[in-house]
Amino acid sequence: MYAKIVLLGLTGKDFTIIAASKAAMRGPTILKATDDKTRQLSDHTIMAYSGEAGDTGIFHRYLPFLPLSSPDIVLGALPLTQFAHLAVKFAEYIQANVALYTTRNSHTLDPTSIASFTRNELARSLRSRSPYNVNLLLGGISMPSSSHPPHTSPNTTSTTPAPPRPSDATSATPSAQFQPVESDEKPVPKLFWMDYLASMAEVPYAAHGYAQYYCLSLLDKHHHPEMSLEAGLKVLRMCADELRRRMPIDFKGLEVKVCTAKGVERVEVAEDLGVKPA
Repeated sequence: MYAKIVLLGLTGKDFTIIAASKAAMRGPTILKATDDKTRQLSDHTIMAYSGEAGDTGIFHRYLPFLPLSSPDIVLGALPLTQFAHLAVKFAEYIQANVALYTTRNSHTLDPTSIASFTRNELARSLRSRSPYNVNLLLGGISMPSSSHPPHTSPNTTSTTPAPPRPSDATSATPSAQFQPVESDEKPVPKLFWMDYLASMAEVPYAAHGYAQYYCLSLLDKHHHPEMSLEAGLKVLRMCADELRRRMPIDFKGLEVKVCTAKGVERVEVAEDLGVKPA
């Protein structure tokens, strides 16, 4: 069922693009045409998800609109009402844990650390009686280490050297006292592909759902690691046109998020609603 959800991701010179289909579907029914299947995990990390509606958090948004009084409605082997209590919203669970870590330690996790934590949670649930059934694309920008100040525990003795004595301060020149630290590190775009079996791979571009069959060949042909943001959005529009031409499912367009060194922002991608011949 969740193969109908389109997830796309690609990286470029200094950006990462994450896109997800806007249609929230249950069987052949479209519940919403402007659904956002992404979660911003930090200032420079974003995650797109697909899978069982209860695990990803989509199902709970539309639960009040479903006729729960009907005894004929079931989801798998569980009644719908029982499933609502057992389902855990994995995307919001990861988002909350990343926010908790940042609050406790005053340190922002980079995309690689968040991906490792997410993959570990998927692997742990896979060996339980209620595994998460979600597929993920996690991308972002890995900022230089100088932009992430190290965290010092309040119970740890500070190793900061004592200030110089007045005699030392007067003898030292200003240039010797204050020397800015220069770093050659640059922001690095990151993209991780994960599935419900807790497999993870760092990739330059990725797709989930039916988009894998139609878009990976386009991405393989047109992607370049040094491509600009404009070129990346152009490739994304090519993928959207290919999906609209060949996939017999109305996915209601793509919700596109771009992550750069400035942060995460939503981008409107002009799409040609007409289906053109190949």
